[in-house]
Amino acid sequence: MIDDCLVVEVRVTGDECPLAAATRATGARLEAESPLLRRDGNALLRFSAPADDDLAAALDADERIRYLHRSAGDGRDRYRCLSMHPCVVHDLIDAGFMAESLTYADGEGRFEGAVVGRDVLQGVMEAAGEAVGVTLERVYPLGPDSAEAAGRWDVTPPQEAALRAALAAGYFAVPKESTASEVAAELGISKSAFLERLRRGQGALFEQMLG
Repeated sequence: MIDDCLVVEVRVTGDECPLAAATRATGARLEAESPLLRRDGNALLRFSAPADDDLAAALDADERIRYLHRSAGDGRDRYRCLSMHPCVVHDLIDAGFMAESLTYADGEGRFEGAVVGRDVLQGVMEAAGEAVGVTLERVYPLGPDSAEAAGRWDVTPPQEAALRAALAAGYFAVPKESTASEVAAELGISKSAFLERLRRGQGALFEQMLG
């Protein structure tokens, strides 16, 4: 029996899935349930948003969406459809992330879910590190006081800036998409300063994750 069940929240930018694209084009905000993945790699989507004909038109015009159904009620539209385009959340689910709520606004996604055990969390982090524009926002134990326990990772602002810049630049990718010197130049600091902030930030994250 595994005792640890952790709530995980991630922010996703640069995702080209249909829901992100539709909110980017229209400025809408939608709430989605966890996708139901099919064996063929496509996904059944269920989501809702404030009544918005522009959003409905954008979704209907997307060739990656099939069988779009829209129902209205109480000022909100509820949608069901088949998506033929993979989303970043699929990679996280494959790594063990149990998605519970997904929010899209202005092309950005925020996913909340859970992982069972810290080994699974490490796998989800590795999957996030390999995806474009994925930032781990919060992790906290699931329990009766989970809402009160929620909080951001305890790293300094310079360390967070170094970590975010490195992730965005593909510094953690395999193979690397940028060098330490390039990320340091983007931040306007020296290479040695960047590497020190990165190491300290990673050390703080791993200590909080793994104790």
